[in-house]
Order: sequence, then structure tokens, then C-alpha cells
Amino acid sequence: MSARALVEGEYHSASAIRDVVPGLVPKAIGWGSYGSGESEVHFFLGDFHDMDLSTAPEPQAFMSQIAALHQEGTSPNGMFGFPVPVVLGKFQRTVKWETSWAKSFTHQLEDVIRYDNETNGSWPEYDTACRQLVSVVIPRLLGALQSEGREIKPALIHGDLWENNVGIDMETGETVLFDPGSTYAHSEMEFGTWRCTWAFYFNSPIYMRLYQRQIEPSEPVDEWDDRNRLYSIHPYLNDSAGHPGSVSRQLAYNDMLYLCEKYGPSDALEKYDPTKDVSVTGAYVPFTIHQLE
Repeated sequence: MSARALVEGEYHSASAIRDVVPGLVPKAIGWGSYGSGESEVHFFLGDFHDMDLSTAPEPQAFMSQIAALHQEGTSPNGMFGFPVPVVLGKFQRTVKWETSWAKSFTHQLEDVIRYDNETNGSWPEYDTACRQLVSVVIPRLLGALQSEGREIKPALIHGDLWENNVGIDMETGETVLFDPGSTYAHSEMEFGTWRCTWAFYFNSPIYMRLYQRQIEPSEPVDEWDDRNRLYSIHPYLNDSAGHPGSVSRQLAYNDMLYLCEKYGPSDALEKYDPTKDVSVTGAYVPFTIHQLE
């Protein structure tokens, strides 16, 4: 991870979000660097908020804010990407500008596949599934969003929107998001982590129901759930890369098998196992947070 990318990316992410939905994130005051002996130190400064981190945001107001972020946070050049590198967890994501959303997401997924392999080592069956997902499934599933006359608009997303990055301001009672790693993406990517095993209130259907009343699923609508499954693989592998031996790698692998069976069948792959599918079993696995070193 680049420490500079961590602080610079958060500054630009928070600034972009606040420009669109004032008050949704703490005000980003600045970032910078200074020398300390032989080391270079990078820092980020933002407004302090005393927050309750145990209370879920009120669904109607919160999802209206997220919809506004996605609708009004428009890419400066009409492309997918972000002006500066950003960090998710402790891993830098590739956000170079692309006109194709399938290519843009592929960059980000290949990042976490690489980080995961560096942490957990090679796994031949998994490596085969990754290659099939990247070469066949993504071009088909995400390519459909920008084919046959269909278009999607790059939307500003928070980039790491899960329960432990959301608080309620103790003074105002307003919902506050923090720790963004934004990019201009397909808006549905925002919700991949809500499918993961650690979701504990964002997996309640009321949040997505209210959001979709304002922003309908992209066409093809009947592939929304499959796209959501694909987008969940990114946070699963980011988690696996940061936590050696995490169950997230196996869960992501099983989701890959499901998608490959549907969009890119291959005799070289193992079979999808519904007993390991959280959307079938409803399993919950608490997320473990480790401080960055």
C-alpha cells in the first residue's frame, strides 16, 4: 500500500462526496507529507465528529442521500475511474480512466486477485476460476450494460460502504459516512459488500427497496442479482488478502463457480456448492478489523 495514496485518495474522495451531498462525510481539511529522519510521513486532516457507531441509519433518508450521490456525482470526463489512486482497507485499487465499465471493474478485480494470491498463495482451481471470470464472465455480464444500445453513467460511489464506515452524529443525529475510497463506477458496485457475510443491517431488503424506487436497476434488470454477486467478490477478496486464512476466499471462489456455470461454463471448473452460498444459507460471519501498521 502507498501511504500517500491512502491519505490523498481519502482527501479527494471525501471532497468529491461532500461537494455532491453536503454533510454526508466529514469535511476534508487537507493532506500532506513531511520528512521524519529517513522516513516520509503522510497525513490527512478532517473535521471531528463524535459518532454513535452502533445505530443503523434511518432507511428512507439515508438511501435518498446515497441515490443523490450516485445521480449527481458525475465523472469529470464521462469515464470510469478516479483522478488519483485510492486505497480500500490497506490495498491500492487501480482507477485509471476507461470508457468501458467491464474493463474498469476488471482492473479492480485483478488487483484483489493479485493481493489475495500474495497473501494466501496459489490455488490451481481458484486460479482457473479467476481466469474464466475475467476472460469470459465479466465481458458478458458487465459488457451487456453497454451493448445493444444500453448505456450506464459513471457514478460517484463511496467505495467502501459498509456498517463500520457509517455513524450517527451525536450532536445533530445525522448519518455520517467516513473512510471513503471513491471511484466513478457503475452505481450498483456500491452494494457488493451488502451481500457479504459480515453485513448485519444493510442486508435488510428495505434499504435496497428504497434505493431502487429512486434509481432502478440497470438493464438487463433480470441480471441485477448476478451483477451484485460479481461485485461482492471484490470485497470478499480484499478481506481475504488482508486476513490470511479468511473464509472469504472460499466464499468468493464459490460465487465465481456460480457465475461461470451460468455465463461461461467450462469442464475445467469445479461445481458451485449452494451450501456455501450466503444468499442461500443466510450465514453471518463477523468482520474482524485490524489496525493498519
